[in-house]
Amino acid sequence: MAIQQKAKSFRENWLQIDTLRCGMDWSEEDLESPQILVDDVFGHSHPGSFHLDSLSHEISKGVYQKGGKPSEFHVTDICDGWAMGHDGMNYILLSREVICEMVEVHAAVLPWDGIVLVSSCDKAIPAHLMAAARINIPLLHLPGGSARIGPDMTSSAKSAEMTSGYKQKQFSKDEMRSYILSCDPSCGACQFMGTASTMQCMSEALGMALSGSALVPATLQEMHRYARRSGQKILELAEKGIKVSDILTREAFLNAIKVHAAIGGSTNALLHLPAIAHELNIEISYDDFEKANETVPYLTNIQPSGTFLTEMFWFAGGVPRVQWEIQDLLDLDVMTVTGKTLKENLKDLKREGFFERTEGWLRNHKVNRTEVIRDAKQTSLRGSIAILRGNLAPEGAVVKFSAVTKEMMVHEGPAAVFDREEEAMKAILDKKIKSGDVIIIRYEGPRGTGMPEMLATTEALITDPILSKTTALVTDGRYSGATRGPCIGHVCPEAARGGPIGLVEDGDLIRIDIPQRRLEIVGLKGTKMIPEKVNEVLSERKKNWKMPKFPQRSGVLKRYLQSAAPAYKGAYTEY
Repeated sequence: MAIQQKAKSFRENWLQIDTLRCGMDWSEEDLESPQILVDDVFGHSHPGSFHLDSLSHEISKGVYQKGGKPSEFHVTDICDGWAMGHDGMNYILLSREVICEMVEVHAAVLPWDGIVLVSSCDKAIPAHLMAAARINIPLLHLPGGSARIGPDMTSSAKSAEMTSGYKQKQFSKDEMRSYILSCDPSCGACQFMGTASTMQCMSEALGMALSGSALVPATLQEMHRYARRSGQKILELAEKGIKVSDILTREAFLNAIKVHAAIGGSTNALLHLPAIAHELNIEISYDDFEKANETVPYLTNIQPSGTFLTEMFWFAGGVPRVQWEIQDLLDLDVMTVTGKTLKENLKDLKREGFFERTEGWLRNHKVNRTEVIRDAKQTSLRGSIAILRGNLAPEGAVVKFSAVTKEMMVHEGPAAVFDREEEAMKAILDKKIKSGDVIIIRYEGPRGTGMPEMLATTEALITDPILSKTTALVTDGRYSGATRGPCIGHVCPEAARGGPIGLVEDGDLIRIDIPQRRLEIVGLKGTKMIPEKVNEVLSERKKNWKMPKFPQRSGVLKRYLQSAAPAYKGAYTEY
């Protein structure tokens, strides 16, 4: 069946379209070919995007091979690592909205016959999937792969981890040098199961990326083969008329949430998956995540919750191996960008030797597959994310409990309250936080400052030998996927919306009970009280509450702060 080319009537209505293309690299024959947009986030912004132009070139070759004409567009993304520790971090989450809108603009210029989107990292992948949902034509996503492993199983997070020690003169610049030079030895996403790696897995688990394509080691030729196949496959999708809405169904989202529970994915996926679903008028709630984490076996042994890095995850079979292990819990009849169902994809991978081939790489390291991805029937572990509720978070809060020690699963302590992350980090480094404290960082939600992530502060906390074992952190902001310990984020309602977290005062007693899924204020000014009394005092405080005065914002950040949805909905822009 031939592709019904969408651009023909537009070209005939306005001949300058063809004139402008002939001023570039288009031949007359190209003008009559199916037209494919290849849109990436290539740029000199960070290792996750530096190599994407080469993948787009490879996609274009695949498009040509199938008789199409590709057009390569770019919207460079930015890196959380560059923005850490200063106000630049306030722009990171909103960049998701901007990238999404720019891709939407690219897609609206001409009625393309198909689109391939290429991205590796935290905000670009959800931005691309949000844009895909808006555009809703034949489209697939190519993940940009994983960076290679640093010496001694280290990742780019090692230098972040050591920064607090460096600031406190525990390390010299010379001692840091080896980590700076070697812990991120290639292009690709950061090597732990942070948000970038998680979202690559989510793209594949949703059915929007080719089976096995998430977290391929970026320097392997396999990465370029996936790119070439993506270029070929988009013409097949266009011919069959398979649109994004045929793939991104509620069942697909529930499958992805279950994979997320099995891999110990980043808490940021609880922002991104609901935001993507929102574009299709599909509701994804915290309850969907909670249900999955109660039933799905936790399978992976990947940093920051485990030992290995994401290259080893792909060698162990990656997302397809996880799907194989939990297939009884998945809807296997969902459509994917292969043009086949998930059930058919898994059977094809098994038949053509994908699992045996990738595990051969593992044997080079003398590692067994079950050391990296456990057999579902051989583990009693369930889930990795918990949703906490209580009078401190009536609409919910999120914690990655797979990265919390047994001793801190239940904790009660006095609040140490800060209205800005920078103030909390300084207090930690200045040794002003006491063992047992519950650090409260507020006014850092979507309507507060743009919901920055707090890796700098969590690393300062985790590298203190005493505080790391005795102190918790609670915020209406968010965390890096590299975060470890009892760090509870996404508290809703946020302080900027008048949520209870904005009413907490120094010395109030905070109780965290992850097994019971509770986050509560249980006492005031150091005195434990019955819930009714606590609520009575909070009501009085609410009458006197006023939003603190912060520096005036302008431009895109101001617009985002005025229009961001609550975190539990996905922090997307509400128009």
